[in-house]
Amino acid sequence: MQLIIRTYNLKLKHTFTISRKSIDVQPSLIVELQSDGFSGFGEATSNPYYHITVPMMVQDLEKIRTLIETITDETPAVFWLKIHPYLKENTFALCALDIAYNDLYARKKGKKLYELWQYNPQNNPVTDYTIGIASVEKMVEKMKELPWPIYKIKLGTPQDIAIVTELRKHTNAIFRIDANCGWNVDETITNAIALQKLGVEFLEQPLKADDWHAHAEVFKHSVLPIIADESCIIETDVAKCHPCFHGVNIKLAKCGGLTPAKRMIEEAKKLGLKTMVGCMTESTVGISAIAHLLPQLDYVDMDGSLLLAQDIASGITIDYGKIRYATENGTGVKLL
Repeated sequence: MQLIIRTYNLKLKHTFTISRKSIDVQPSLIVELQSDGFSGFGEATSNPYYHITVPMMVQDLEKIRTLIETITDETPAVFWLKIHPYLKENTFALCALDIAYNDLYARKKGKKLYELWQYNPQNNPVTDYTIGIASVEKMVEKMKELPWPIYKIKLGTPQDIAIVTELRKHTNAIFRIDANCGWNVDETITNAIALQKLGVEFLEQPLKADDWHAHAEVFKHSVLPIIADESCIIETDVAKCHPCFHGVNIKLAKCGGLTPAKRMIEEAKKLGLKTMVGCMTESTVGISAIAHLLPQLDYVDMDGSLLLAQDIASGITIDYGKIRYATENGTGVKLL
């Protein structure tokens, strides 16, 4: 098996702002694994919150290139277990590698990933479309630019309720709110009451990730469901989130790829938690991988490729929130 590493700077259509940062360009790592005439593709993007850069991912993958290239014909689960000890401190690199191997494995089997996993895509959830923090006028403009059935609205400003009140005047779409750790307990409980009246479905990660006492307090008093994001990183976090959240938003890069994400989804379902997978502004390479988990999810946030000025791959397509799979096997990705 041959490992090929590519790096990109993905330019965004608009400046993307959340409570703690703004970006115009998203650095990304693409991993290709070649074997027996087949190629599998995986992706992970850089993230300052988790202190991960593309050069770090490249360096950590190069350290184990020989190991990677000597593994053949293992199942993705076994492959992940063999690689994990070397990349457990860099789950983003592990994610790109794991997605590529899952893609390659499914292509060799002549199946799409969801077919290999025996998932039924008949009732897939639709994806939301994210509106980053900006002036109210700009946020309204972004909504009008792309009419959508569900909007995920980034908040964490002194004018949050006023923003949502104004946005509601321009659409009947479902709203989801993501404060990215930007609120405190009292703000969350109070804001939830106002936001429920404004057609908000749930709140995502309103509080700092490690303040479990605060999360428990909000869980008891919020009139809206609370979904964990920054509080749910790896597999052991699912059980920790159970007493404090109504659901978990699993990110492939944070947990180390599709292989652990599937286990996390299964665990969440057993505990009665709502299941969601989110993106981290990936291209269609990473977004197409998420698509194959859809049959197992209650919610999904996989709009990353829609935020780009120019994509680097083809694969799944998205029409008014509805995902259509590519004709190719595996994840269906082809680099452009």
